Parts: sequence; C-alpha cells; structure tokens
Amino acid sequence: MTDAGTPEPLTLNVYCRLTVAVTDPQVLTEYAVADLRAADIDWPAEEDDLEAAAADLRNDIVVSLASVVDINRMVEGLPGVAARGGLCWAEPGPPREAVWRAE
Repeated sequence: MTDAGTPEPLTLNVYCRLTVAVTDPQVLTEYAVADLRAADIDWPAEEDDLEAAAADLRNDIVVSLASVVDINRMVEGLPGVAARGGLCWAEPGPPREAVWRAE
C-alpha cells in the first residue's frame, strides 16, 4: 500500500455582499479604534502612528466598518476549511451592480 500523502487543497472563491445599518456611528468607530489598539502592529515600521490611525478611523465610518470586518470568521469552525486571505471593503450608498459574474 502506498501513502498518497496529503492531497493538494482545492481553492474556492466566495463572493458576497452584506448590507449593514449603522445605528450608532460613534460606537462603531470606537470599537474600530479599540480593535486597532489591540492589534499587534509594529508602529515604527508604519507610515502613521497609532494616534493618527485612530483619528482616521474616528473620522471615517466607512473605513472603521471595513477595518473590523473579519472574513476569517466566515469559515471558522468548518472542518477541513481554512481562509487564506481575501478582500473586504465598505462603501456608502446603494449597492453596486455585481462586479463578478460566474461564466
């Protein structure tokens, strides 16, 4: 009997759009700032410092929301599945038409 080894992982892409209603922008921005403060960031290696980055979050609710979205949680707890990266962003206003279409 030969050992086939570990099979090569199958890469799949998940596309989604989530619409949220922000009822308390200050709570959201302060949550984003607290999340930023708790992050393991090497601030001397960054262009901004912590206070400048926190000010950016407080001044832009869209950036604040995008900063706390955790795409890894979409597959958290699913056996045999691991998030390898992705892209999340937030935009104000009505939803755009679909950007990607299955062919």
